[in-house]
Amino acid sequence: MASAHVLASSPDTVHWGYFDAALPPALLVDSGDLVEIHTVNGQRRDLQDLPFELLPEHQAILESCTPRLGPHIVTGPIGVRGAERGDVLEVRVMEVALRQDWGWNAMRPLRGSLPEDFATTRVLHIPIDRANMLARLPFGPALPLRPFFGIMAVAPPPEYGAVGTIEPREYGGNIDNKELGAGSTVFFPVHAPLALFSAGDGHAVQGDGEVNLTALETALSGKFELHLHKGVSLRMPLALTPTDVITMGFHEDLDTAARQALREMISLLSSSQGWQPEDAYAFCSMACDLRITQMVDGNKGVHAVVRRSLLGEIRPAHFRRP
Repeated sequence: MASAHVLASSPDTVHWGYFDAALPPALLVDSGDLVEIHTVNGQRRDLQDLPFELLPEHQAILESCTPRLGPHIVTGPIGVRGAERGDVLEVRVMEVALRQDWGWNAMRPLRGSLPEDFATTRVLHIPIDRANMLARLPFGPALPLRPFFGIMAVAPPPEYGAVGTIEPREYGGNIDNKELGAGSTVFFPVHAPLALFSAGDGHAVQGDGEVNLTALETALSGKFELHLHKGVSLRMPLALTPTDVITMGFHEDLDTAARQALREMISLLSSSQGWQPEDAYAFCSMACDLRITQMVDGNKGVHAVVRRSLLGEIRPAHFRRP
């Protein structure tokens, strides 16, 4: 029988700025278990002159922990018993909830999509109306909120050692895909024993591109079901939402990331629908959208999107076998 767990954010349960297959699990679970994960978001420089109250655990993390390689405070990792390199971890995002009544957006010199146009630092602290799921910007509009975790990841390959949280890669990480909210399912290739799943970088709302460097960053909690699949494999993460199937590409060159996402979609359509690659390629030209996930994380992101209503069933058995 599946069990339910809670993993709070604390100095003992977060890793700040990096992923590493050598990290000990903060929690061990079995395939099929439900885990509620609490996260915080923001380093010291994001929280100067803060007009809102900081969560006590966030304050404790800032006082007790030191960032390494990157800026993101990530909760985990969670070990899944029996997971081995070459498996696939299915992560069902059951719920995503806002934990606080404010968020922040930052732009910084030499970062973002237009560094030549915006060479100053600016951090906006923005109130969040959780009851009405709105955030009113100080210059006018109220934005409807659509929270999701910018970071979901398994451990990188052990031979990588410690890697920063900024660049998304084949193990996931800083994916920043706004489609991966509650109701979505993300499949990750497993690269290390126990898989070692982590989540963080909560976003209350984000546009495709995340162009000025950040979304509306905030603290989130999420409920995730973790399912292990043996005998199948993936090169890159892929996702199913209630309406779409999504493949992903990450590369410093946007064109290369787009080609990667497209190749992953062609491969998936060929294996799941029984189509020849030429047919899948033609279908993609007529029915697949290539969208820019983000342009600001070193490795840019592109996601290929196809409506599930156009396709037959897609399940882990269709994934590429070793």
